[in-house]
Amino acid sequence: MSFESLNLNRQLLINVKKNGYEKPTPIQRATIPLVLSGQDVLGCAQTGTGKTAAFALPILQRLMQKMPAEDEPRVIRALILTPTRELAQQIYDNFVSYGEKTRVVSCVLYGGVNQLKQVEALHRGADVVIACPGRLLDLMNQGYVHLENVGIFVLDEADRMLDMGFIHDVKRIAACVPQRRQTLLFSATMPAEVEKLAMEVLHNPKVVKVNPVSSPVEAIDQCLYYVDKANKKHLLASLLGGSEVENCLVFSRTKHGVDRIVRELKRAGIDAVGIHGDKTQSQRQTALNRFKSGDCRVMVATDIAARGLDIAGLSHVINYDQPMEPEAYIHRIGRTGRAGHTGTAISFCCIDEVKQLAQVEKLIGRPIPRRESEWPMTVFTPTEPKPRLPRGERPAQVTMRGEAAEKPRPTRRAEERAPRGGAAGKGTAPQPRRSRMPERTAREGVQPAADRKMPLPVQRVNRRRSRG
Repeated sequence: MSFESLNLNRQLLINVKKNGYEKPTPIQRATIPLVLSGQDVLGCAQTGTGKTAAFALPILQRLMQKMPAEDEPRVIRALILTPTRELAQQIYDNFVSYGEKTRVVSCVLYGGVNQLKQVEALHRGADVVIACPGRLLDLMNQGYVHLENVGIFVLDEADRMLDMGFIHDVKRIAACVPQRRQTLLFSATMPAEVEKLAMEVLHNPKVVKVNPVSSPVEAIDQCLYYVDKANKKHLLASLLGGSEVENCLVFSRTKHGVDRIVRELKRAGIDAVGIHGDKTQSQRQTALNRFKSGDCRVMVATDIAARGLDIAGLSHVINYDQPMEPEAYIHRIGRTGRAGHTGTAISFCCIDEVKQLAQVEKLIGRPIPRRESEWPMTVFTPTEPKPRLPRGERPAQVTMRGEAAEKPRPTRRAEERAPRGGAAGKGTAPQPRRSRMPERTAREGVQPAADRKMPLPVQRVNRRRSRG
């Protein structure tokens, strides 16, 4: 089957060929006719199978069929929600590329940057808005975004959008969209509880599931190393030093872990960049651009980068930490082996992560092949979790490692201001501040003010009155 058989517009077919697409993927063949007919769709397919084009191409065609006149203002007719800024920017770039030489105008909204340019784009008018929920709600509250004309509502990475992190924002936005609309949900994984929530948003949907949803792409070569937590950095540096690693995306569970891994790689002489939620959008975009352009061949990230990012020619993915949610494993390794290419996914596992590994292998339905290294696991006793202190006993400050920071030694002035005889409680009168003047005067040989004779004030005489 070709794209011509899907009844797409001639200009869209030209743009599809410019982007290097020759034949539609299974999810595209099944979804595009349904979206063109106006039906609600719940689409699930493996990562890297072209889900963005599966909804972008038919949306563009439907909007092209009902374009406003030249003198009429543009209103938002299609709304796409995404969980991350990087994915929002990527989908926007796809809409611009697929919609080249059409009159459909797209706009992207996300936080972490100044809203001025985004507000200006909204004032010029946009048919399609791709947005992250936080910035969209902010601009809605300011009166810059109006959704009463939205006819197509899309949730990309729907499982993430409908979990507890975004569900309340999504419901608030959905309440502002007309009830009579077309709703499209797409994701690579769809847990049963999330699918139940999805059915509350959809209306008589057509469910499209291509291949086992929880299975990774077969073109990805997976392997696992058992290694102690302290030796993970040595194994990582050794693997990245190999000639077969062209470029690599390393996943860490925490933000502090990302920063730590980047520092350790740089100490080993390996240039690396990191992205996570605490970095500004400018820092994240700069790191991503360096990685995509090949200026830096190693990028360390939290799961923020595992959602929908399309990094062309990515050869390796390394799971430095096992994910807390097994579905995140599918999204992580799905950054490689995309669009029919091959890739390699390597995972590390220490004794504290055996439980998470078992959940991942249960999800994918088979064990991950094991490999040996020069740093085999030698610690077989799980780390005892630290007991949680009562609120009153928790340290006010902690170090970057999460340990209690030492209290700074009080200065001399602080000691002088502190009340004598312990902490002041109720009913304790504040102590008067002790003056240091007697010490200074005695030390410098200056006569105390009480013993000095002060000159009498000079009395002004009114000469005119005295003469009168």
